[in-house]
Amino acid sequence: MAIDLPEAAILVAGGMGTRLQSQVPKQFISIGGQPILMHTIRRFYTYHPDLQLVVVLPRDQVAKWQALCFTHVFEIKHEVVAGGNTRFRSVKNGLAAIAAPDGLVAVHDGVRPFVPVSVIREAFAVAAKKGNAVVAVPLKDSIRQVFQTESKALDRSQYRLIQTPQCFRLPLLRQAYELPEEPTFTDDAAVVERLGQKINLVAGSYENIKITTPEDLAWAEHLLKLQR
Repeated sequence: MAIDLPEAAILVAGGMGTRLQSQVPKQFISIGGQPILMHTIRRFYTYHPDLQLVVVLPRDQVAKWQALCFTHVFEIKHEVVAGGNTRFRSVKNGLAAIAAPDGLVAVHDGVRPFVPVSVIREAFAVAAKKGNAVVAVPLKDSIRQVFQTESKALDRSQYRLIQTPQCFRLPLLRQAYELPEEPTFTDDAAVVERLGQKINLVAGSYENIKITTPEDLAWAEHLLKLQR
C-alpha cells in the first residue's frame, strides 16, 4: 500500500532585477497587478492548499515582502526564511525550516509563476516513486558548441533545458546539501547527482518561463491575459 508522504515546497527568490533593468527586485515586479512571487505561490497553493510553503528571500527584502503582502491582502500561508549569499546556501536555509524527518520537497524558482499545476503534480508523484524528479523540456533551436576559434553542431535531441520544480525525498536532499558547495552546483539536481544519484527527468512546459529579461516580462503579461 502506498504511503502518503508530507510535502513541502521551497520557493527561492533572490533576484535583484539587474537584467530586467529594474530598481525593484524581480520577484516583486508586478504582473497583472500583483508581484510575480505571489503568482508563483498561488500555483503551489492551487496544487495543494495544505502544502508547506517556504519562501527564501534576501534578508534585506523580508520587510518589503511583508509590506507587499499587507498591501495586496495576500493571505496564503507561507513561511519566510532569510537566504544566503548563494543559491546553494539559500536552499540549505529553506531546508532547515522543514521539520518533517521524511517526505517530499520541491525546490522552485520564485520567478517561474506559470508552472502548470499538472507539472507540479507529476514531479511530486515521480519523486515519491523514484526519489527525485527534475522538470525539463526539449530544445526547440539548433545548438552549437563554441570553442575559441570555431564551433561545432550538436544533436539537440540529446539535450534538455532544465526547469523547476525539482522534487526530492527530503532525506536525500538533506544529505546532498551537507556536501561542500561547488561552482558546478547551479541547481539542485547537480547537488544530488554529486552523491551518485541518477536524475529522473519529467516533462515540463514551455509556459514555465523564468522571468529574467524585459522580453520575459512582456511575455508574462501576455500569458497572464491568455490564462484569465
